[in-house]
Amino acid sequence: VKNKVVAIPKMSEVASSANPHSDQKTVSFPPDFQWGTATAAYQIEGGHDDGNRGPSIWDTFSRKLGRDTGDVACNHYHLYSSDVELMQSLGIRNYRFSISWSRILPNGVGDVNTDGIDYYNRLIDCLLSHGIEPLVTLYHWDLPESLNKGEYEGGWVNPKIITPFVEYAKICFESFGDRVKTWLTFNEPWCVCVLGYGNGEHAPGRTSHDGSEVYMSGHTILLSHARAVKLYRERFQSTQKGKIGITLNGNWSEPFNKCDKNSFLNNIEASKRSLLWSVGWFADPIWLGDYPSEMRGKCGDRLPTFQDDEKALIKGSSDFFGLNHYSTDLVKDSSMGKFTSHWGTTNSGGYFGDQGIESFKHPDWSTTDMGWSVVPWGFKKLLVWCQRRYAPTGGIYVTENGCAVKEDDVKVAENDHFRVSYLKGYIASMREAMDQGADVRGYFAWSFMDNFEWSLGYSKRFGLVHNDYNTQKRTPKASAFWFAELCKNNSFMLEKEARFMDAAGNHYSNDSC
Repeated sequence: VKNKVVAIPKMSEVASSANPHSDQKTVSFPPDFQWGTATAAYQIEGGHDDGNRGPSIWDTFSRKLGRDTGDVACNHYHLYSSDVELMQSLGIRNYRFSISWSRILPNGVGDVNTDGIDYYNRLIDCLLSHGIEPLVTLYHWDLPESLNKGEYEGGWVNPKIITPFVEYAKICFESFGDRVKTWLTFNEPWCVCVLGYGNGEHAPGRTSHDGSEVYMSGHTILLSHARAVKLYRERFQSTQKGKIGITLNGNWSEPFNKCDKNSFLNNIEASKRSLLWSVGWFADPIWLGDYPSEMRGKCGDRLPTFQDDEKALIKGSSDFFGLNHYSTDLVKDSSMGKFTSHWGTTNSGGYFGDQGIESFKHPDWSTTDMGWSVVPWGFKKLLVWCQRRYAPTGGIYVTENGCAVKEDDVKVAENDHFRVSYLKGYIASMREAMDQGADVRGYFAWSFMDNFEWSLGYSKRFGLVHNDYNTQKRTPKASAFWFAELCKNNSFMLEKEARFMDAAGNHYSNDSC
């Protein structure tokens, strides 16, 4: 039902408001709200050649870049038990992690690696014995290298990969589904397609000047997702009593308004296009039945077409709406298109040119160590937009949100007040979105601990817990203790003049429309 807004108890109905003359107010959440943290296999596990694991495209790509690799990472493969104990000590009750496909199937297909099965069984059992519920991602970017060559040349641009993915999913459902009650098929397909097949910033490092590989990889992922969901629902869901979905990533795109009326109206349309080419590209087929008409009109045959049976297969193929969000961009209409990725590359043409937008930052917005703008109200707007456009019956789960902070040593990291302020601002804005009808049911902070930040290696720290990569010593930061109190109390105190909550909405820029 489009434009449905769910009635959610307002903040004042679930917590007593602070004295109006107080410098603080209480931000509270419904009793069944889920709090957790998140990680991904290649970013934390290490053990790249332990337990008969096969190579992934990120092993290959990292070596090609000649910089950091995930060979050791946080050594979580060997240290998972003490990591879980640390989670428990911090009161974390939900933990999102991903399974390494090449640890289960070293060649992507064929014989199952029992060492890999045993490892994830141990991890899942350890979590549950410590009172922590697992949320498991099947694919977080680390495709087995063998599925990127030969018969499967091209990876996700090759439809032949759909069958291996469904078989891999089946093995995971059979092996872990008796204890895992929430599954994600794919994490951020936008990143897989745009960064992996559009501008080459991520593995497998392919580029597509006309955008055709970007759209083809997205098409293959959507079909892979839907067929894995169909399998789960038909063979496992009734007995395992779990749920399955997908998680998408998106910035909020705010139309630049310091210009004449006609230009501003064009910028509003540009903002809509930006959201459709990021979130709508995947969410529209799943919740509305096909790609956005705006994409079809602009891309023509470069955007693959679903057959009627495929549309039926994909529509409704997520039990909930998973959303990852980090930042907000200003956008304006641009005939050529100009987009700066979150990893710092400026792009135009092809997929980027199809949108016809230019993205940029407000000069007064604070930025994280990734250079991403800190704009809590953008999170609120995105959540409300997703609710009104898709009205997901299983609610919205924020499966990633967080920030990178420059932390040169552990002493600096232990006092990560920037991150605490970021979390306060974004979580308070999430609560405001709930007050406006967004059916948000859970929030997972990215990340539990510092880890391998893909093509940027170990240069960026997103963790609530500091990791010394030389000694593998874990040290909880101020943000970890703040988040622990949030998990315990299901509420927090927000200062009246809280940092970042007043991020400029007056879009001054030296650029003209």
